[in-house]
This record gives sequence, structure tokens and C-alpha cells, in this order.
Amino acid sequence: MSQQTRYTMTIRSGHPDFLDLPWALPLATWDTERLVELPKGISRHVVRYVRYDDTVYVVKELPTRAARREYDILRALEREELLTVPPVGLIENRNRDDEHAEDAAALITCYVPFSFSYRELLEGAGFGADREPLLDAFAGLLAELHIAGCFWGDCSLSNVLLRRDADGLATVMVDAETAELHRCLSDGRRHEDLALMVENVAGGMADMAAAQGLSIDDADLWLGEDIAERYHYLWNELFGVESIRPEERHKIDERVRRIHDLGFDIEALDLERGHSDERLMVKIRPGGRRFHANRLASLTGLEVSERQARRILDDLYYYRARRRTEMFESPGSENAAALEWRTFAFEPMLARLREFPDIDPVQGYCDVLVHRYLRSEEAGYDIGTEAAFEDWLQRRERQAS
Repeated sequence: MSQQTRYTMTIRSGHPDFLDLPWALPLATWDTERLVELPKGISRHVVRYVRYDDTVYVVKELPTRAARREYDILRALEREELLTVPPVGLIENRNRDDEHAEDAAALITCYVPFSFSYRELLEGAGFGADREPLLDAFAGLLAELHIAGCFWGDCSLSNVLLRRDADGLATVMVDAETAELHRCLSDGRRHEDLALMVENVAGGMADMAAAQGLSIDDADLWLGEDIAERYHYLWNELFGVESIRPEERHKIDERVRRIHDLGFDIEALDLERGHSDERLMVKIRPGGRRFHANRLASLTGLEVSERQARRILDDLYYYRARRRTEMFESPGSENAAALEWRTFAFEPMLARLREFPDIDPVQGYCDVLVHRYLRSEEAGYDIGTEAAFEDWLQRRERQAS
């Protein structure tokens, strides 16, 4: 049987067919012009990166059963709109003609652009400012997975990638090999996942300290405990039952606003009257963590991350307010104003940011908005987006030189 027919392929539409890659050979021996070298974290399996035009794909070699399982779970989590690497394809039966060969398959996922590992973050300068966002992002991802009924089983910082997300960080799940999907995850399984996370994170911190020649006493062994504490706060905010008196119904609106501020949609709000008095028991059924992202998408069609969406929505409202001030007229309906903002404010700025290959355009836009606010505060008046952009670029160039 020829090499071309030695394996079976499942490739999602919209991607290359990958037929020019040497699938019959172990990944470690590949020698093809499509290979690219990129930073990679710790992995139990051989991982290679391949480029097709402007898109980079990640190929991971692992046993067939594990590859199929991970592919299916990533597809399911993607449908839930959770932050996971997008699964692209599955290559099976790669060694079918060799009865002595190890059972090997390959999983193909999309490379997450502008991402980095937690080790790059912790080893870089200024980690102190990123510690809180890292803790919040990881706790939020774990809570989202548990809400979706996913038991991770190997929850660690090594199994996520990080991306800048407006003024915070976003964590992207990259390894679902040990994950399990359930209709509803029990408290026992959630706590088991948390305990594994705390242990794995402490081990990662100890390894990092040893690699840097530091004593174990200097390792940030409590990082996992801090993540678990934030997870418990978030879970209680989402699922805690609140008892209120009839005259305290304003607390329901306050609870809803807090959950929206955390980025979560609300699928349902359950109110139960107590048996012995007039008190109401308030229960929330949260949805996905894309409240602001969904709001921005409905207005403009833009698909961005949650914290970026919140920042960009503020800019849309800023644009409407500034137009009222400068043009002395209403910008029309909210949808019309959103379309105008995207056409004349957002897209032109994004096109300018795309001229810099090392800048994530949407994140760069969010950074310019923060810079506009800070410089306007210093000046005592609104300096405008254009002046903020030029000043932001100049400061960035000075820092790079």
C-alpha cells in the first residue's frame, strides 16, 4: 500500500488537506519546508508546527484512541464557545501496514497567534502586574469548563496558553487528552479537579524555581491556592443561593450586574418563596462567559474576546457621545451608530495596526484606548484617538530602541 493511502484523515472544511505532509513517518523525523520553529511549552508528546500561507497549525503525535478522544472533546468545547485551541483535523491509522509499529495518530489544531506560555510570563520582567490577571483568567477558565460539565483531569498552567485580553489575560486550553464531558459535573469531581490543579501548579512553580537555581522556599508554591480561592469566589457568585426580603428586590438587579461584570450571560433567574416567611430565594443559572462579546457581535458583527469586547463597547459609546458634541446631532439608532463607528473609527485604525506584524491588531486597539484615557487625564481634556495613537506608537518605538 502506498504512503498516500496508509492513513485515514478527518479534516474540517476551510483548511488545507495536509496531504503533502509525510504522515507515515514519526513527527520527530519530519523534514519538510512547511515546518516552522516557534516557542513551545512542556509536552508529553512530540509537537511540530507547520505553515500554510499565513496560518500556522500545530501537529501533535499521540496514540489513536487518545487523539480521537481529544479531537472530539475539543470540538464539543468549541461548540460551547469556550477558550480552547480550535481542532482542525485527525490523522489515524498512520502505521497500519507495520504490525510492529507503535499505534500513532496525529491531532491538528490551529496555532493561537500572539499567545505565550505561563513560563514566558513568569520569567519576564514585570510579572507582578500580571499575577492578578493570570489568577483571574485561570480561575475563570476552570469555572467555565465545570459549568459546561467538563472534568479536565490534568488541570495545570502547562496546559494553557495566554493571550493579552484588553487590560487582563485570557487562558486558552490546549490539552484535553485527559478531559471528560458530563451532562452535569458533581461537586466531588469539581473539587477533585481543583485539588489536581493546586498540586500541578505547585509542581510547576517548584520546577521553575529549580531551573532558575532558586531554593524551594523561593518558589511561588501558593499560586494554585490563590487560583482556587478565586475560583470559589466566582462559583459562589454564580451559583450561591441568596435570601432576600420583598423590599430588597433591588439586590436581584445588583446580583445580575455583578455577574454581567464578570462577563457571564444569565440563562435563567429562579425565585422561590420561603415556606415560613415572605423571603425570596434567588438562584442564578449562568450561561457562557461572553456577555460583552455577544453584545458587541450583535451590534457590529465583530468577534473578539470578552474583555476586549468590554473595552471596545466603551469606545463605541465614546464615539456616539463625541459625535453628539461635535456634530450637534444624534448619530441615529444604536445599530446605525455601531455600523458608522466600525466603518469610520475601528476598521481604519485596525488597518494601520496591521502594518506592524508584532502587534495583535485588536489588542493594539484596546491598548490605544487605554492610552487615550491616560493621556487625556494628564492633559485635562480629551486628546482624541488620533493623537493618542501617534503618541502610543512613539512611546512604543522608544521602548523598543
